Amino acid sequence: MKRLLFALPLLWLALLPGLARAQKFGYVDTEFIMTKMPAYAQAQQELNTASQNWQKEVEAQKKDLDRLHRTYQAEEVLLTETMKKKRQDEILKKEQDAKAYQNKVFGYEGLLFKKRQELTKPIQDKVFEAVEKVAKKKQLAIVFDKAGDLTMLYTNPAHDYTEFVLEELDLASEDRNQPGPKGAVKTVAPPQTPADSEFGDDMPAPTKAAPATKGRVTTKPGTRN
Repeated sequence: MKRLLFALPLLWLALLPGLARAQKFGYVDTEFIMTKMPAYAQAQQELNTASQNWQKEVEAQKKDLDRLHRTYQAEEVLLTETMKKKRQDEILKKEQDAKAYQNKVFGYEGLLFKKRQELTKPIQDKVFEAVEKVAKKKQLAIVFDKAGDLTMLYTNPAHDYTEFVLEELDLASEDRNQPGPKGAVKTVAPPQTPADSEFGDDMPAPTKAAPATKGRVTTKPGTRN
């Protein structure tokens, strides 16, 4: 009985290579695929435009705060304590509102994040659907993403199904698509956002301010079994 129990793991190890060979696998480069999609470029442009408009609003609020600070400092000596307190509270409220708006737009799960999700998801879904169709047609058990987090130290072009996905999306060219260098983005790239400390940190604080309240070249796929 002991010999049988000892032999079973060895038998399992002996069968593993055969089981692995029975499963077909391949990989695709979703980064490269998305750069070939017109919808990707359109989404990128739309996101950049929205980000620039929001950034202009943030800058306008910052300029308004600068103006309030300068006016207060120039008139401070002429103000009574009651008037000073009122002006200080006004500046503090404007500062808090500006920071809240910046966080609402550029913060975690803010308007920019949601806009990117809105523009990206339809593109990603289309790519994933095409990958799934290719996997079923080619009877692939596993499809890796070369552009994903998984580190692929070596890839055999014979297992590259990127071109088949492009064909499924009607994006294949007659002379075959030639991917560029690594570095394209898988999703719409986030525009540069203002620093979290943009409001208040670089402004002169009014005296006796009220305390503040409590974010490859791809080759033509080879013959596959």
